[in-house]
Amino acid sequence: MKAVLLFAGQGAQKVGMGKDLAEAYPTARALFDQADAALGYSLTNIMFEGPMEELTKTSRCQPALYAHGLAILEVLKSKVPSLEITATAGLSLGEFTAHAAADTFDFATGLNLVFQRGSFMEEACNNTQGAMLAMIGGDESAVRELAKECDVDVANLNAPGQIVLSGSTDGIESAITKAKDKGIKRAIPLPVAGAYHSRLMKSAQDKLAAALAAAPIQSPRVPVVCNFEARPVAAPEEIRATLTSQVTGSVRWVESMQHLIAAGHTTFIELGPDATLAGLMGKIDKTVKVISIKDAASLDAAVVQLQ
Repeated sequence: MKAVLLFAGQGAQKVGMGKDLAEAYPTARALFDQADAALGYSLTNIMFEGPMEELTKTSRCQPALYAHGLAILEVLKSKVPSLEITATAGLSLGEFTAHAAADTFDFATGLNLVFQRGSFMEEACNNTQGAMLAMIGGDESAVRELAKECDVDVANLNAPGQIVLSGSTDGIESAITKAKDKGIKRAIPLPVAGAYHSRLMKSAQDKLAAALAAAPIQSPRVPVVCNFEARPVAAPEEIRATLTSQVTGSVRWVESMQHLIAAGHTTFIELGPDATLAGLMGKIDKTVKVISIKDAASLDAAVVQLQ
């Protein structure tokens, strides 16, 4: 069975994530133990027991989602040895998990990078006044026009009719009041700590660039589609550049998925605590199959489907 792996982004975290996997599978437990030892604190305790307020911190949820996605993958590979991974992609933070899955860097290197990325972004959030806004049911050109008028950035192009804006609190508030005039059905403020994928993350981007420059990175063994340019990246310098640019740049998820579908991929496996990416794919292209693996039960069901 051939499949593309998709990895969750920030916002997918849930208290209890990975707990049943750790209890059921020694390979998952070993990976979680490795994460705890490398970070010097019990990430798994925060993942398994919460509280949600702690798990939602950018510096916590990014390593948590990374470790969770790769723990599922370890178990999946042991259960379905015939599974052929043909490409990977991840939403925002998930792009790092996608690179680890493709052997661009090892588990420990990636964990260190996402911990630093999360910490740098948390710091940038604390030093700026930013917010994010989901625009539902609007035309892309109208949303871009609104972003320009309100001096905010287009953060995510998640699915047709679902675009996220990011920027200063004042700019986002202005966008909320003007959205209806642009024919946008709903403008929903997002419960986030700051303005991710906007110019307000510039300090985090600069610090991450230095961390990536020092990290051992090689060409992935399968194509990894990057968010920033919505195409596969292979050369180490190109990978460093696109992972850096992604911090303030737009997540071009629709184009990324369309690229993979155009390349002939028809089966996707989502690895993360919820089924957000399957939902987005349903809006992008209903003809492809997405299997979402969130926990031990959905993993067992997926194994049956994939064998």
